[in-house]
Amino acid sequence: MHAEEFIPAQDGGHCAAQGKPSERLLRKIAQAMPTMQHYAHCLWMPERASVAYPIYLRTMHMVVRSAVPLLTAAEAQARLRASDPLCERLAGYYASHALEEKGHDEWLREDLAATGDPDQDVIHAIPSPVIASMVGAQYYWLHHYHPVSLLGHIAAMECNHPPTGFANHLAAVTGFAPSAFRAIARHEVLDQHHRREFIALIDNLPLTPRHERMIGLSALHTLQMGIDVLRQIVERCKPVHRSAGLTAPEVQR
Repeated sequence: MHAEEFIPAQDGGHCAAQGKPSERLLRKIAQAMPTMQHYAHCLWMPERASVAYPIYLRTMHMVVRSAVPLLTAAEAQARLRASDPLCERLAGYYASHALEEKGHDEWLREDLAATGDPDQDVIHAIPSPVIASMVGAQYYWLHHYHPVSLLGHIAAMECNHPPTGFANHLAAVTGFAPSAFRAIARHEVLDQHHRREFIALIDNLPLTPRHERMIGLSALHTLQMGIDVLRQIVERCKPVHRSAGLTAPEVQR
């Protein structure tokens, strides 16, 4: 799947005719979900979950620690466009959302420590090209196109939140203590609020069809990179079959 495949080649026309901006965006996001769910299912299979979860936490830390700097950069770019009524609304949203996202990377570090994983040096780990592409594309678009682009990245992250009870499910299948899943448990609640807030915002912004196209492209790019991240973790982790007497995780370095 490539993000461009799901974005109409031309602006206007039927894009503006079918529902609200949030509905059009969520329809685009929905096209990526079967592939995302496939790799999520593979990742959290009982025979792989205990191996994969610490790697998942380290990987997500690389993504989540970029949230506040991205939002701050988008706010700054929006404030530079003082004559743009859209940017006035965006600047306030990005500023408030940055405050809400502050410290979420530390939640992941705390959860990693609770797994007992010996590799705690997440700050100095080199992010993969996939993560660099996920985040780096957002910097390019907000600096060199329009800060509205970051709304797509936010939509991909906030509208794909963990279902209620998922933290408890992972605790059961991995055998880790509930204290290792506090970030996921918090996002089960927080992201529902963030989703409602995001939908209310996007449906009341003065968006043009070109803005919507950019938001959709941004969202699908983030989802494609997220799929690639999950796929790489799945390929790295060999299943652990407890019935075969394996007690140590098998991870491809």
